[in-house]
Amino acid sequence: MSPPARPLVAVLGASGYLGSAVAAELAARPLRLRLVGRRRCAPPADAAASVETREVDLTAPGEAARAVADADAVVHLVAHTTDAANWRAAELDPHAERINVGLMRSVVEALRAQHRPGRRPPTVVFAGSVSQVGRSGPVDGSEPDEPVTVYARQKLAAERLLTAATAEGLLRGVSLRLPTVYGRGPGPQGRGVVLAMTHRALAGEPLTLWGTGAVERDLLHVADAARAVAACLDHADELAGRHWPVGTGDPVTVAQLFTAIARSVAARTGRPPVPVRCVEPPRTATETDARGTVVDSSAFRSVTGWRPRMPLRQALDDLVAALA
Repeated sequence: MSPPARPLVAVLGASGYLGSAVAAELAARPLRLRLVGRRRCAPPADAAASVETREVDLTAPGEAARAVADADAVVHLVAHTTDAANWRAAELDPHAERINVGLMRSVVEALRAQHRPGRRPPTVVFAGSVSQVGRSGPVDGSEPDEPVTVYARQKLAAERLLTAATAEGLLRGVSLRLPTVYGRGPGPQGRGVVLAMTHRALAGEPLTLWGTGAVERDLLHVADAARAVAACLDHADELAGRHWPVGTGDPVTVAQLFTAIARSVAARTGRPPVPVRCVEPPRTATETDARGTVVDSSAFRSVTGWRPRMPLRQALDDLVAALA
């Protein structure tokens, strides 16, 4: 008797910042791994998985269906970004909805078309955002959702499509709501305030705080985020049908973060730390910029056993070393 086929996991957005970290995490497992991205996905070195790569535009007709065909699990990490911004792209670009919501709709319809009674529904893990709650302070997943940005509303709309498809029995959907993801990854270094301020400090430029810098941020290292995605695949039956906030639960203020970046760069370069200065927020600032979030991921931890591993200081030192 031939051994059973290894499960097929399709990672959508595998060429991106989080996607490349998830690909590296899953490549260590005995899987069939289909890495799909709009840029070339480099297969992780020394992979235990058999790896197939596809360079496609997932919004093109039929491409989402081909990407998830026959998959036992789908990891949906695609989000609309630009070269200059991440979530803010949705505020300015009318086409963002086509990616942030439309792709989830395409994935659901593709899985509906391949659904067969009696077959185990595939798992779909979606990278959501804690910003979907739309409030400051502690977040544990029990809060009502009142998103205040276009991006957060689009993430919530995609998540609701996933939840409805789970209730219909088409798939087993898990939404992982992530805070600010940062740090050195195996692929592109992404975007965001941590990366931007590290570049500025390395260039010897002052780091500018909006207001007093007292807003708290829960920062999750990209490798810890990738392990959380993998944990969703391992515990899909227990997690399916709802959203799960994931973070460290150990926030830092923006002022503390910028000071830590300046010190890490100084330790690497031998120069004095660049100054950290307070400035008035620009007119482009949103409500989200003034709201701090602390993620209580105890529910997710109790189901999966997942824990964040990377301390902030070590993560900053690794990032500075990579960029320097």
